[in-house]
Amino acid sequence: MVLPNCRGVFSMLLSLWLLASTPVLAIWPAPSSISTGDSTLWIGPALSVTYNGRNLPWVYGYEPSGSKFSSSEIVKGGVARAMGNIVHNNFVPWMLYNRMELETTEPSLSKPKTYIVHLDITQSKTDKTFKPLAGEVDESYTLKVDKNGKAAITAVSSTGVLHALESFSQLFFQHSKGPFFYTKSAPVSITDKPEYDHRGILFDVSRSFFPMESILRTIDGLAYNKMNRIHIHATDSQSWPLEIPAMPELHEKGAYANGKTYSPGDLAKIQQYAINRGVEPIIEIDTPGHFGIAALSHPDIVAGWDSEPWTAYCAEPPCGQIRLNEPKVDPFLDKLMNDLLPRVSPYTSYFHTGGDEVNFNMYNLDPTVGTNDSAVIVPLLQKFIDKHHARVRKAGLVPMVWEEIPASYNVTVGKDVVIQSWLGDEAIAALTAQGHKVITSNYNYWYLDCGRGQWLNFAGDLVETYYPFPDWCSPYKNWRLVYSYDPRANLSAAQAKLVLGGELAGWSESIDDATIDDILWPRSSAAGEVLWSSPEGRTQIEAAPRLAEFRERMLARGIRAGTVHMPFCTQGLNATACQYIE
Repeated sequence: MVLPNCRGVFSMLLSLWLLASTPVLAIWPAPSSISTGDSTLWIGPALSVTYNGRNLPWVYGYEPSGSKFSSSEIVKGGVARAMGNIVHNNFVPWMLYNRMELETTEPSLSKPKTYIVHLDITQSKTDKTFKPLAGEVDESYTLKVDKNGKAAITAVSSTGVLHALESFSQLFFQHSKGPFFYTKSAPVSITDKPEYDHRGILFDVSRSFFPMESILRTIDGLAYNKMNRIHIHATDSQSWPLEIPAMPELHEKGAYANGKTYSPGDLAKIQQYAINRGVEPIIEIDTPGHFGIAALSHPDIVAGWDSEPWTAYCAEPPCGQIRLNEPKVDPFLDKLMNDLLPRVSPYTSYFHTGGDEVNFNMYNLDPTVGTNDSAVIVPLLQKFIDKHHARVRKAGLVPMVWEEIPASYNVTVGKDVVIQSWLGDEAIAALTAQGHKVITSNYNYWYLDCGRGQWLNFAGDLVETYYPFPDWCSPYKNWRLVYSYDPRANLSAAQAKLVLGGELAGWSESIDDATIDDILWPRSSAAGEVLWSSPEGRTQIEAAPRLAEFRERMLARGIRAGTVHMPFCTQGLNATACQYIE
């Protein structure tokens, strides 16, 4: 039997379903399984918590400290943040109800109330590590809240508990009449786990300097989205903001200005802050390219510093690469890594050695090489990578590299190495076909700095040539495009297993602290759902109102996220109001 006007009927049914949806269905990213009811529960500022059968005393604003982590302290911090977001950083959801209907649809303050007064948390296994390799931590959880106000979380790991607490915090809204907090969706039952092990953001602190608050705020955003990696691109040819106590001349001559650096204490705080939120920090010192700034303090190890015309020698100014046959390079890198890696290894299992955009023409300017012949350069690169990855492994870490190292330069890397790919689906297919483990940052979808116009200036005839000055990677990657990406598309089952996850890239040539939140969020949230629960079976129409609601939560929590769409498209959770129809 064929129904008349099937498209219209489906659209109508979808609209009715969306209108009937309660805000709990907006939990972001979408859980693996969720069921809800229509009973109202309230929660106040006092909540007793037990963790594995013992009372867990907590206070608002609690932050674990130090480099020795414990599951109970991580969970205690998670409870404090979740409750802080419920009662101090919540929002009145007027934009989720039909026009002028908030006051008639939110629960009455004068009627008897059932409160959630206790949360029982059970972690079934002891955490073996707080700096996992991909797949080493079970992030799954269950969350149950019955209509009588009994709430319970079960998880295998403290990370799973943190994810459950984030979902718990998203159940509640603030009442329009004051500091009263409710959910209209009890009973709630959620069973959840991620699709991908590596779900992160690349944060570039070298092109632009970012204050500590910006980095920590981004880690908070990652945790809100159940994302679990922050990849800090710490140095580049433009600046060296990372203080290396054994080599202070690097930041003293390479930072943008006095004070625009990250001290050893800053780095430790970033890493500890991340671990306590279930986020693993990964530090990158890009080599042998993107290294020009070191010439200001160590000119004898860098080739082609600030060479002209820069377009002949590097991807962007100023140029400079590590000399490939200079005897002073190994002692320099030994000293650098012997200082940095012991300060990184307590907090992560990875170290990123870079490797992208090595320009062979630069080695015409390298007095130790003197040619751009790949037959000469590739063996030198192989020797360089072998030695450098040996330094990383000696510190007990797994090397990460950009894909050009194996794919463009034909350099052999170890089976343990994780390859970060940015050049697209064909590159991922080729890398996984060779058996490489891959994380994707496909620039066609997940380069968030793209599509905003050139950051370079033009003069003379080049003004007309490059008008209207698009950047190299246009168009702008709006959340719908970000959401449409499938990191495992068209791969065999064996290849798909090698795709560990992905990272959104926020290269900062034209981004700073004033704009970073709007650049990253909520577009990274869209990718967060791709990596957590996979959008298969869901559409923009279903995702849009949930993402718009979650954006309001991020705003309330201090993340200056960009808009999803105007309130007209959100009210009543009816995304079809703004559906394009021909």
